[in-house]
Amino acid sequence: MTLFERILELRAAGDLAGVSALIPYTGFVGIGCELDDERLACRLESRHSNMGNTIIRAIHGGVVGALLEHTAVMQLLWESELERLPKIVNLSVDYLRPALCDQDLLARGTVVKQGRRVANVRVEAWQGDPERPVAAAHAHFILG
Repeated sequence: MTLFERILELRAAGDLAGVSALIPYTGFVGIGCELDDERLACRLESRHSNMGNTIIRAIHGGVVGALLEHTAVMQLLWESELERLPKIVNLSVDYLRPALCDQDLLARGTVVKQGRRVANVRVEAWQGDPERPVAAAHAHFILG
């Protein structure tokens, strides 16, 4: 069974955590996925090992970027009827304020536009208040 076939099988069973777990770094940094109010949300667990700035105890920007990219991919896999795995073209991240290590970091994505060959996904990440994002991203994917 190919990776994509396994993803489709897990998606059909509604197993977001299983799809997310197929990507090795998610367990290493502590990223998980869940349905929150019938919408997909990804969560980065609060972990000391993800700290990038020890003075203000902020999560490393690369880990925040990984969460944003993972959320975009998961949103596309969850929402779209794809024939193969999407390939990322680019990811543009806006770091808006520090993401602190003492709380989980949540992210949600929205497929802004999906054609036959390309998809655009917008993602926002926050701690505590979704109206105060700590980071946002636009991701572009090749679908075919």
